Amino acid sequence: MVCLLREGAPTAQLPYPAPVTGRVPPDPPPQTTCPPQGEAPAPGEQLLEAARTCDVSDVERLLRKKVDPNTRHMLGWTALMVAAIGRNHSVVQSLLRAGADPNLGDDFSSVYQVAKEKDLHSLQVLVTREDEFSNRLNNRASFRGCTALHYATLMDDYGTVLTLLEAGADPMQKNEMGHTPLDYAREGELKRMLKEWESKFQVAQRKRELEERRRFPLEQRLREHIVGQEGAIATVGAAIRRKENGWSDDEHPLVFLFLGSSGIGKTELAKQTARYLHKDIKKGFIRMDMSEFQEKHEVAKFIGSPPGYVGHEEGGQLTKKLKECPNAVVLFDEVDKAHPDVLTIMLQLFDEGRLTDGKGKTIECKDAIFIMTCNAGSEEIAHHALQLRQEATEMNKHRLAGNLDEIQSEKITISKQFKENVIRPILKAHFRRDEFLGRINEIVYFLPFCRSELSLLVLKELNTWAKKAKQRHDITLIWDREVMDVLADGYNVHYGARSIKHEVDRRVVNQLAAAYEQDLLPRGCTLRIAVDDSDKHVLKGKGTSEEDEGLQSRTTPRLRLEVVEPGSSGRRLDIMEPLSREDASFS
Repeated sequence: MVCLLREGAPTAQLPYPAPVTGRVPPDPPPQTTCPPQGEAPAPGEQLLEAARTCDVSDVERLLRKKVDPNTRHMLGWTALMVAAIGRNHSVVQSLLRAGADPNLGDDFSSVYQVAKEKDLHSLQVLVTREDEFSNRLNNRASFRGCTALHYATLMDDYGTVLTLLEAGADPMQKNEMGHTPLDYAREGELKRMLKEWESKFQVAQRKRELEERRRFPLEQRLREHIVGQEGAIATVGAAIRRKENGWSDDEHPLVFLFLGSSGIGKTELAKQTARYLHKDIKKGFIRMDMSEFQEKHEVAKFIGSPPGYVGHEEGGQLTKKLKECPNAVVLFDEVDKAHPDVLTIMLQLFDEGRLTDGKGKTIECKDAIFIMTCNAGSEEIAHHALQLRQEATEMNKHRLAGNLDEIQSEKITISKQFKENVIRPILKAHFRRDEFLGRINEIVYFLPFCRSELSLLVLKELNTWAKKAKQRHDITLIWDREVMDVLADGYNVHYGARSIKHEVDRRVVNQLAAAYEQDLLPRGCTLRIAVDDSDKHVLKGKGTSEEDEGLQSRTTPRLRLEVVEPGSSGRRLDIMEPLSREDASFS
C-alpha cells in the first residue's frame, strides 16, 4: 500500500492510490528554474513564493495589485494549495478574501507523469515539487484533482480546514483517484467535523437542486434542444419528476419506449434527459446500439462471457458501465433489431432493476432510467398524425371564415383507440411477449413535424452554418424569409430532421463550397441567400438549354448567393458548376 505522505508523516494512509513504476534515468542533474539574473519573477510567481514562505504582508501587497489569486504554478498547483500544505492559516485567509477558489483541483499528478507531460527531467520536477510546494509528499502517488481542502486535511490542520469549509469548499469533491477529503482524515475531531459538513453540504445541495428545478423545469430545458414533440417532452418530464421527488416505485427502474420514424428526436431527447440528470454526461449516459446484438451468441457482449470462455475477464459492455454509474440513463437504440435472447435478459433488468454478469456478480440499478427506441409502427404513426393535422387544418379553415378567436393550434394528440387497436398489435407481433411490454412504464409517441416546427429546424440549421462561416472564414451569412420556406419544402416524413439537414447541405452549403473554391467570397464580406426569381439557374451548367432551365426553375424554386455591398442591393455570384462526366476527359 502506498500513502500520499512519505513515511512518518502524521496522517492516515490513503487506500490504493495509483503508483507509477519506473526508475529515474541517470541523466545530468536538473537545471535551475530560477529566472535569469536581472529579470524579476512574474507577479504570479511572486505570489506563490510569498505563500510558501508565509509572508502575509507580501501576499497582501500582491493581491492589492490585482494579481490573480488563482494563478497556477507551471506544474499545476495554486497559492491556496501551497498555503494549505504549509499550514499557513493567515495566508489562506488572505487568499480567500481576495477571491481564491477553494474548489480548484491540482493539475499535478505524479513526478514521472508530469515530467513526461511537460517534457522535463523527472529530477527537475522532483526538486521543484519539493522546494516550491512540499517535501513530505510521496512522489509515486497521484495528486491530480486534489483541492486545498484535501491538502489541509492531509496535514491535519483543523483551523485551515474549517476556514476553507466556511469559505465554500466542497467536502464531497473527489480527486482523480475518487477520494474526498474525508478519506485523508485521521480519527479524531477533524474527521468528525468533515462528516458533519458533508451531511450539511448534501442537504444544502438538495435544496439548491430543488430550487433550480422549480425555476427551470425539465420540460423547459428540453424544449431548448428539442424542436416540437411537446407530448413526448411532457410525458418524459412527468415520469422523471415522479421519480426525483419520491412518488414512484423504488423497487423498479423507470422504463420508456420511444416510437416514431427516424430523425424525429428520439435519441436526442434521451441525451438531453441524461444531461439534465447528470453533470458527467460521459458516465451518466450509456448508449447501446442494439443492431450489434442481432445474433444469439452476441448476448455475451451484453453481460460478459461465462467462465472458461474467451473474454471472460473483460466483462460485458452494459454491466461494466452500469457498475461505474448505477443511476445512468441507458439508451437501447433500435431495440427492434436485437435478438430475442437479449430481450429475455432485459426482462430481469426492467422488472427487478438488477443484472447478473458473466462472472455471476449482480449489479443493482434500480435508480437507472432505461429508454428504448423502436421504428416499429412508425409508418402508421406518421400517417395517422398527418391525417389528424390535415383534419385540424380543414377545421381551422372553416372557423377562419366565422371567428378568428376559435382557431386551434397545430398541436395534436394520438387517441387511445389508435394506440390500442393499431400500435399495440404491431408491438405484440414484433416482440412476441406481453410480459416485455408490461414492464414498460411509458410508451412515448414522436410525431412528424408541423410547418412551424420545420421553420424552426431550418432556422437552427442555417444558424449553425452562419456560425461556422463566421468562425472559419469571417463571412457574415444572412438569408431572406422565403429561403426558409423553400428549404422546409424538402422535408421528408420518413427521414425527419435529417432530411432538412440534407436539404440545406444540397441547396446552400454546396453553393458556399463551390463559391469558396472559385475564390468568389472575399474575407469579411456579408453573404445573402435569396430565392432566385429569374428563369436561369444559379449554377451555370454546360450544355443546358435556356428552355430546360426555365422549366426546372418554374417547378423548383432556386436559391442564389449575393455579396451585399454598401449602397447596393447585392451582387450576385457567378458560380460555375463543376465538370460533369461527359465533359471530363481521361488519358
